[in-house]
Amino acid sequence: MGQPTGDFAQEGVRPRTGEVVSGDLLLAVGGPDGSEARPCPDGWRPEPRRIRGRRQDRPELGPSPAVGPLALGGAPEDLPLLDRAEDVSRVVALLAEGRSVRLVGQAGSGRSTLLAAVADAADGIAPDGVVRLSGHHRTGPDLQQDLFAATHHAPGFRPDPRTLSGLLARVGAVVVIDDLDVDDRELDELLAAAPECAFLVSAPPGSPAMPPGARLEDHLVAGLSRSACLSLVGRLAGRQLDDSERAWAVDLWFESEGLPLRFVQAAALLRQRDLAVDTLVAAQEDRHHVFGLVKEIEEPDDPAVLEGELRRTVPLPTVAESAAPAVRLAEGLSEPAQAVLRLALAFGGECPTAPHLPALIDVGLGESALRELVDVGLAVSIGGHHRLTTGATELLAPRFDPGTVAYGAAEHFSWWVGHGSVTIEQIAAEAEVVVGALVADREAGRPEAVLRLARAAAPALALSLRWGAWERVLKLGLEAARVLRVAVEEAWFHHELGVLALCTGADQRALAELESAVALRAAFGDPRTGAAGRRMLDLLRAGTRQLTAGEQELPPVGRRPVIRVIAQVPQRFRSIRRSGDTRRTVIAAAAAVVALGVLGTAVGLTVGGGDPAGPSTIGPGSSSVDSGSTGGDGGAGTLPVATTSPGPSAPSESPVASPSGTATGEAPAQPGATGTKKPASTKPGSTATTRTTPPTGTTSSSTRPGSPSPVPSSSSPTTDPSPSDSPSASVSVSP
Repeated sequence: MGQPTGDFAQEGVRPRTGEVVSGDLLLAVGGPDGSEARPCPDGWRPEPRRIRGRRQDRPELGPSPAVGPLALGGAPEDLPLLDRAEDVSRVVALLAEGRSVRLVGQAGSGRSTLLAAVADAADGIAPDGVVRLSGHHRTGPDLQQDLFAATHHAPGFRPDPRTLSGLLARVGAVVVIDDLDVDDRELDELLAAAPECAFLVSAPPGSPAMPPGARLEDHLVAGLSRSACLSLVGRLAGRQLDDSERAWAVDLWFESEGLPLRFVQAAALLRQRDLAVDTLVAAQEDRHHVFGLVKEIEEPDDPAVLEGELRRTVPLPTVAESAAPAVRLAEGLSEPAQAVLRLALAFGGECPTAPHLPALIDVGLGESALRELVDVGLAVSIGGHHRLTTGATELLAPRFDPGTVAYGAAEHFSWWVGHGSVTIEQIAAEAEVVVGALVADREAGRPEAVLRLARAAAPALALSLRWGAWERVLKLGLEAARVLRVAVEEAWFHHELGVLALCTGADQRALAELESAVALRAAFGDPRTGAAGRRMLDLLRAGTRQLTAGEQELPPVGRRPVIRVIAQVPQRFRSIRRSGDTRRTVIAAAAAVVALGVLGTAVGLTVGGGDPAGPSTIGPGSSSVDSGSTGGDGGAGTLPVATTSPGPSAPSESPVASPSGTATGEAPAQPGATGTKKPASTKPGSTATTRTTPPTGTTSSSTRPGSPSPVPSSSSPTTDPSPSDSPSASVSVSP
């Protein structure tokens, strides 16, 4: 992976823009308001074309080819596979029958090496050959997309799940996935999407056993035999072992149960011991020139004998050091390799590729430094880059503090992902390293760097269809924006998360994220921004049945809901009343009364199932509130309604009933009127009468000049007006 070329100071950084098709949506990335998804126009949707006869050259699986020979011994991948012939033949036979296999075992048991060997041996047993994928930090949908991209030619196209299942259903291949780490649901979806494929995957250590009847069969990858482990150590050390070293290796075999990684690291410890012996031999040869000794010391004539004598003076690692050799191996690394190790620890175990190392840590021979980490068993090559082996990060982090080695990494990657000479494929290959740089800056308390890198990398990851990494970058950027309290940036990340959810079919989440983005932009940004978010909200609400924030679904038919309607004049009308504008107060109150009457009618017709043209269920003169009981009928559709019937000479200002039974007015307070209005109370199985007693010397309602006074009676409700800031009325109705 090459670095950008050209005059960097003049070229500068450009934002990533482009278009990809996701299902039936056309996703435009890098717009002024952010990305936008809209219905894909006719003729724009790609037509996937099957790829047949293409052989993968192991781009995503297994160790990379050797860069150069070691000073002593050979590299692990240069050696023949030891003691695994039976495992390879058994797994290949299962795959030839169309069965899927999962390799399980301890960390360092050689699952990835066995996976690569089986993939080489299985070539030709399936019509579509072998498809090699990397599951390192991939989600289930990402793996389905990777499988689709490996078997179909459709650049910039991410099919929806139904279309993807239809396309993958016709693929018959052996799918090999290393470092698979997805949950059971995503694994079932992956297997169901390609029913004609045989899967060979490696599970992380400690994974639970597959349940009976599962499509995947577990194959245990055990340790090597004693003879194979001794042969492995000798070949990697580059010489025959002496008696003491053989005894030490046998003790290690008993302790480690024959895990191959432990013997790769043991060979590295022996090579470090050999370097110490060589240093002693060189010092012995130069003793006369350096110290000018007078007394001659006898030396053996055979140099091998001298080397053997000096070797016995250098002790072998103890059993404890052999059981956890990571610290001792790291201390024996060269300075460039240690610098790369510290950078990988800062990035959470992810090692950048060699072209980035000169800009990050000023290491000129980055390829050799990475190779050194692989040779001592502290790193492995996977998915186009390197990462530390399982458990190395936890062991080395307390002893090798990264310090400030990662400072400036976010700035470098922000420039790199936006440079014109860097392709989308290159950015996708470094996705885990970019996420590691974001995590490093977050842990170091540099939210500004996190925000800058997340804004630069998110569009590129969206265009590369690495949407699992895209989502992680967006969440890290949103967290940084919240820490910095930058509402505009927070709105941008909410918007992008909403676009991602919309493209993946998570409509409820998309609705929440887009509404948050639009609200933030309206409150703290330019009101003219957010047009893309509003268009996508309209698309969501028009195309699917979505609920806005705070809205709830109606109860199912046949269930008697508990209704509690409280009608009150809004607060803004009260402010008008307090301002002294009596005319505006009257107009506002009248509007509220009419609205409440209409609302009551709608509630009554909806819940009670009444017909507007049908007969009324409440007779004239009734002054009771139906508590919800239907008497002897037990009818389920009767609406509990509160009604009031005025007396024969009721004035127009007295309280009247709306068509649905909702009280629609209250008499304004008269000078000197006292008393408190109490809501009607009901008891189950009985009726409640709305009744208030007017204070002495006052009337129950105001009268106009020339109109008769109302005559209170037992059958006519009376109203006790209470002073209030605005006209209001409330009725509580419950079954």
